[in-house]
Amino acid sequence: MRRDYTLYLFAALGSFLIAYIVVPIAVIFLKQAFDPEMLFKTLHDPNVRRAVGNSLLTATMATLVAVILGVPLGYVLARREFRWKSLVQALVDVPIVIPHSVVGIMLLVTFSRSILDSYTGIIAAMLFVSAPFVVNASRDGFLAVDEKLEAVARTLGASPWRAFISVSLPMAFPSIASGVIMTWARAISEVGAILVVAYYPKTAQILILEYFNNYGLRASRPIAVIMMALSLGIFVLLRWLVGRKNA
Repeated sequence: MRRDYTLYLFAALGSFLIAYIVVPIAVIFLKQAFDPEMLFKTLHDPNVRRAVGNSLLTATMATLVAVILGVPLGYVLARREFRWKSLVQALVDVPIVIPHSVVGIMLLVTFSRSILDSYTGIIAAMLFVSAPFVVNASRDGFLAVDEKLEAVARTLGASPWRAFISVSLPMAFPSIASGVIMTWARAISEVGAILVVAYYPKTAQILILEYFNNYGLRASRPIAVIMMALSLGIFVLLRWLVGRKNA
């Protein structure tokens, strides 16, 4: 029997992509490990701690808003056929393809001073670029739930809301949770739109650019390492919690 080498070939090709992702992450951590003095100095910098806190707070708030608005939209897209549905689904994906500096300009033109240099502006920018992830994940999750199960719940006396809460939402939860995690990850990584809309109050993303421009790579690298460690840690923890719930 001839061995099929296709899988091995694909694994070899994919390993190059994995290496391309892993190597820069490993290198920046290793280089920073040889410069602990700058890392400790950065950790005690009140501007850095404030900026990191701003990033975590605004990304979480943007994700919360995206969930409140996006999960219901995902349910409608999964359960109903209506005119212009394709247009609505296309509009949901539009933020993914728009350059993020353009997003910032659009938001600033639309909302003007009401979002300029404010937490509201940061959250608005993060929400715009990250919301598609939770909407699409919710839609796919609800599509995987058989509508007949909801119908059975309705015949047993459950209201539409009760059927949604007790049947559809729990079964679609794994997909929704993955979408929430990706939404948060995308929100906390945003910089282009924030740079245009709200330079202040500073987030860690903006502070990294400022330190790089003003003080160079050595000063900006520790902030990047701190943000990477926090983001990766939270991302892995959330993935683990979701996986544990689904086990």
